[in-house]
Parts: sequence; structure tokens; C-alpha cells
Amino acid sequence: MMDPQGRDAMAVPGARILAEGLRFPEGPVVLPDGRIALTEIEAGQITAIAEDGSRELLAQTGGGPNGLALGPDGALYGCNNGGFEWIEEEGRLRPHGAPPDYAGGWIERIDPVSGSATRLYEACDGRRLRGPNDIVLDGQGGAWVTDYGKVRAHGRDHGTVYWIALDGSRIVEAAHPFPGGANGVGLSPDGRCLYVAETETGRLWVFDILGPGELRKDPWPSPHGGRMLCQLPGFRRLDSLAVAESGNICVATLVAGEITTISPTGEILDVVRCGERMPTNLCFGGPDRRTAYVTLSNTGRLLAVPWAEPGLALATRSRAS
Repeated sequence: MMDPQGRDAMAVPGARILAEGLRFPEGPVVLPDGRIALTEIEAGQITAIAEDGSRELLAQTGGGPNGLALGPDGALYGCNNGGFEWIEEEGRLRPHGAPPDYAGGWIERIDPVSGSATRLYEACDGRRLRGPNDIVLDGQGGAWVTDYGKVRAHGRDHGTVYWIALDGSRIVEAAHPFPGGANGVGLSPDGRCLYVAETETGRLWVFDILGPGELRKDPWPSPHGGRMLCQLPGFRRLDSLAVAESGNICVATLVAGEITTISPTGEILDVVRCGERMPTNLCFGGPDRRTAYVTLSNTGRLLAVPWAEPGLALATRSRAS
């Protein structure tokens, strides 16, 4: 792998900006036709970006569409955080607290052809979802979903990991609490391990999967039963992640503005600097899945950069956003 001290994404031969002017993009996923579908959280919409930079509005969901996964039925399964207030300074956009009309978040199914959206889940065991963030399909008719929680002026709701059936019939609280917010989520190549990125602590956690909605839990002092795989040094906050074919975990790293590659044993292998403080998510596509499509949310751009290793081929075309 590359030098853990880091390299600049735009210095990689073939790196290019595919789109600009997006309103806090997140949740990239490769569509069957090769375009990249992504959410624009501030605009409340889902947009498709082609290799030539042309774009198409796929759906207007409202709220705060966040992570996306492409299901085996061709539909997009989306996390909606319920929306944010926003601060824009010198052309840089960032979320800031909940809007006045915030009532909770939800998980939805979006038809990319008609643009219609159907809410699948708004609550679990009578508790309203707070800020659904990221999703990865399990290839067995379900998906693992993170809920970041919600931040208020003098308090916050803790993060949670859920398992859902894609047909809307079942939702299970699988791990709680994540005091620093449950964000990125992904599966190991063999489907036996679930990775969860916790934002404010800069920690990457791993769980052994026992079955749909069931995780093996470590005892206290683990706050939720996960094993800490890696804690990044310095002031680094974690966002979403994608898994490589090798099993390495590529984590979007806020504040430092990097994509950090971490081995399944917790070693930091590679750092790619993205030129802004909020690279929030990535997915793999292109020939042999060796192109990383990275959402640069703060500046509203989509970056395509040749990657050092291929991304994981996911049978259900799922995305960890």
C-alpha cells in the first residue's frame, strides 16, 4: 500500500472533478448505466451524475436524504436524517443543528424512474428514528442501517445501528448507544463482520454478525458491544466508508480532509488528502472498480480518483454511505 503519511488526491494521474455546485452531496452509488447517484442533503434531492458531468434529478425527497443503496429490484433504498439547519461561509456549506420543522428521520424506498418515494420505517419499538445516515445491503433481503442521532443546542440523541427487512416488514435495534454518532457502515467481503464508523470519537468499530439483526456483543466497557478496531490520531472525525476487495476499510475522515485506509486488523495503511475538510463518502466504480468516487460535501463537488486497489464487488450492488 501507499505511504501512510499521505498523498494528494488531485496529484494522482487521472483524478478529476466530475461535478460542482452540489448542495452538500453524500451517499454515492454506481447505477447500472455507470452514472453516480448521490444525495444532495441541503436540497432534499437525489441526483445522477454522468462521466461527462451532465446530471439528472432522480427524486425530490425532502428532509435530508443521506446514505443510499441500490437494491436488487433496481430501487434506491435511502436514509433520511430529517433535515438540518445550514451555515454557508465563503462558498462552503455545512450542517448545523435541526430545522424548526424537524420531527424525526426515516428510511425510504425510491423509484429512480418515477422519482416516487415510499417511507418504509419511521420508528423502531415505538421510538422515532432520529437521523438515519448510512446503509449497506446484506444480500439476504435486508440491510444494516446507522442512525447518527440528532444534535441539539444543549444535548444530543445517541447513535444506533439497525437491521431492516427491505420489504418493510421488520426493523431491529442491533447496537446502541454510539455516544459519538453512528455513521459509516460496511460489510467484510465474507459478510461476517459489520464495520461502523463513530464520528466524534474518530473510532472504527467491528461486530461479528450472527444473523439478520443479530450481532455478537462484547461486554462492558464497550458501550454497545462492538470491538474497537482503530482510533485515528489527532482531531479526526469519521464519516462514511467503503470496503475494498482486499477487505481493507476506506473511511472518509473529516477535519483532516482525508480518505483513510484501515486494514481488517486495525492498521492505518494509506491516507489520501482531498483538499477540503469534509470528504464525506465514497464508492467504487469504473473499470475493475478501481475508481473511487468521493463526495466533497463542504465545497459541493464530486471527485473521481484512480484507486490503489479495487473496491469490493457487491452482489446486490449495495452501498455503505
